[in-house]
Amino acid sequence: MDRLSIMLTPVTGAVITGFIVIVLFSLGFYSWTAVGIGAGIGCVLAWPAAFIVSRRIKENDPFWQADRPRLGGIPGPNAPEV
Repeated sequence: MDRLSIMLTPVTGAVITGFIVIVLFSLGFYSWTAVGIGAGIGCVLAWPAAFIVSRRIKENDPFWQADRPRLGGIPGPNAPEV
């Protein structure tokens, strides 16, 4: 599991939920059902979207080293991240 994606999950969930609710409101669906649908879809898609964003950030970062040496007491690069 990726720690950066865990930190990005609430942000991506809020963006996805807001986008869907705005689209539904602009289509004329002014009800709690529209907000609930947007929130449900945002909750379901939050972590996969955060994981994709996290991977793209790490791929484009020239200083990111996935196999960098760890300090003493911290597990090595082959240990699970979480």
